[in-house]
Amino acid sequence: MKRVDWQDGIWSNEPHSVAEQNGKLIVQAVEGSDYWQKTMYGFQHDNGHALLAAWTEGTAVEVSFDAGSLTELYDQAGIMLWHSPLQWIKAGVEINDGVPHIGAVVTDQYSDWSLSPVPEWAGQIVTIRASRLKDAVILRARTGVYPWRTIRVARFPYTGEVQAGPMLCAPTRPGLRVEFTSWISTSPDTDVHDEPPGE
Repeated sequence: MKRVDWQDGIWSNEPHSVAEQNGKLIVQAVEGSDYWQKTMYGFQHDNGHALLAAWTEGTAVEVSFDAGSLTELYDQAGIMLWHSPLQWIKAGVEINDGVPHIGAVVTDQYSDWSLSPVPEWAGQIVTIRASRLKDAVILRARTGVYPWRTIRVARFPYTGEVQAGPMLCAPTRPGLRVEFTSWISTSPDTDVHDEPPGE
């Protein structure tokens, strides 16, 4: 396991503010920030905030954050996996109809959205994990109380020019501040049915 320094990443779009405090990264999103491509809504948003660094092949990446500040519609935080403006995946916690949901948006020219309610995760430190296996990525999530659960297996066949890192968006309001607690590179999954390797 290797901790990724916050300074190793480059923002896709500058947030409203960024501050480091006691090893954590406190980020305030810009109102109206989001990532989405066309499907159903017709619009294209590429002004969300992702702190991206090269994602080394043969590793998994994990991002942890405090979900307590996610309270309004579509408030979201988690991880971004980036290949290009039209090929990317974001996964994390997002507020939908007043309830925290764990989910993912997978984009290849068009976006799709999968989600599942996790009201019991409200206010907890959440860890999102991404691990590539063959032509896919395995997305998992957990909290300090609840164990790993698989969110999704999605196609992600890119080998070069791949980046990953913390992500947050505030599509509907100003003032969303998210505290990211860690960003690590670690051992990859060996199978979708096996628990991720221990620390």
